[in-house]
Amino acid sequence: MTGIPPRRARLTLQARITLLYFLGALPVAVLAMALLWAGNYDSTTRWTLTLLTLAIWIGCALSLREKIVRPLQTLANLLEALREEDFSLRARRVLPTDVLGEVIHEVNSLGELLRRKRLSEREATTLLRAVMSEIDVGIFTFDDAHRLRLVNRAGARLMAQTVDHLLGQTAESLGLAEFLDATAAATLQRTFPGASGRWSLRSRTFHEHGVPHRLLVITDLTRELREEELLAWKRIVRVLGHEINNSLAPIKSIAGSMQSLLNTRSFEECREDALRGLSVIEGRAAALNRFLESYAMLAKLPPPKSQPVNVAGWVRRAAALEHRLAVHIEPGEPLEIPGDGDQLDQLLINLIRNAAEAALETAGTVEVFWRHDRGLLRLTVRDDGPGIANPANLFVPFFTTKPGGSGIGLLLSRQIAEAHGGSLELRNRAGRPGCEALVCLPGAKPVTV
Repeated sequence: MTGIPPRRARLTLQARITLLYFLGALPVAVLAMALLWAGNYDSTTRWTLTLLTLAIWIGCALSLREKIVRPLQTLANLLEALREEDFSLRARRVLPTDVLGEVIHEVNSLGELLRRKRLSEREATTLLRAVMSEIDVGIFTFDDAHRLRLVNRAGARLMAQTVDHLLGQTAESLGLAEFLDATAAATLQRTFPGASGRWSLRSRTFHEHGVPHRLLVITDLTRELREEELLAWKRIVRVLGHEINNSLAPIKSIAGSMQSLLNTRSFEECREDALRGLSVIEGRAAALNRFLESYAMLAKLPPPKSQPVNVAGWVRRAAALEHRLAVHIEPGEPLEIPGDGDQLDQLLINLIRNAAEAALETAGTVEVFWRHDRGLLRLTVRDDGPGIANPANLFVPFFTTKPGGSGIGLLLSRQIAEAHGGSLELRNRAGRPGCEALVCLPGAKPVTV
């Protein structure tokens, strides 16, 4: 029967030190014993000196082992404490010039350094958590399986859930998966369960314990856009002043000319001139009235009167009003949303009308479809027209490139969507000509047909 020979037991360091001492002192001890027993001494003296020699021999061996082993045991205890992250344990340094004393001093210094670093890390972590908790920026940290591991209070408010309930959920279930792979900062109009508006999204990868994690930062741009809104209102005032002056100046001029004619000539003599002047005044007054009515509609949008709105019926009703081309409706899940039916009709009519005008330029088509996304209605109006030439001016009040356009249709539609707690976003189609209008409205729920 063959097998691996058993491994011979090794001596411990303590045993090796003792054995080496005994072997080293053995010749001296043997010589001393030989001289003692060979000499002319009585038996009492011989045995007394023999026992004394053996006692000194053994005592020195044990003392030597203690001097070497005890500092090593102390070092082992210190290193074990460091491994267990207990940085409070210290060893007493016996001799400053001793080699083992130097080693103990360095281990003590290492423990103190690690204690300070851990204290600094804890203070930095506490400060970071306090800052994350107080800032009005949503911060989400996902592990390599895209499960949420850290979120601050702003992020919890954005998701309309508690921090404890959010932790462990996947990015897909939170509707954030599409942003984790973004390589650059993005700005978009988006409706989250807890808020809607315009957001800046940044994502980056970091490593913890060698495992890749993903950091997602969502910033509300409302405050940053206040200055732009102020500039927009200043532009509105300039547009209003320009339009009113354009109407009042000819009215004033023609009225003055008519007054001069009537002062110098009879009515019959200046009848044709008076009628022509009154026609101009009427036209300019009507144009000014239409302009002000459009402005009043934009500035005085009433709060929505919420009632159940069937999505399929809403879409069919708005599409039926477009007579220039057939609107293709892709049937979606039967849904119902709370909202003001009249205002929602106006929103969708504006979007379909704009899409139809764009599609007519290229003899294209218009299609409308929707889907249900975790309590949100996402409705899309798509055309294959020329697309958006200048996206920056889409929602600028009274800006229009269409002859006879008022420049408030899209702005009014966005106001209606936001008044219902949702959002409206327009963008060019990816990879082909055309435009997409995306309406997001909360409170959607399935209904039975």
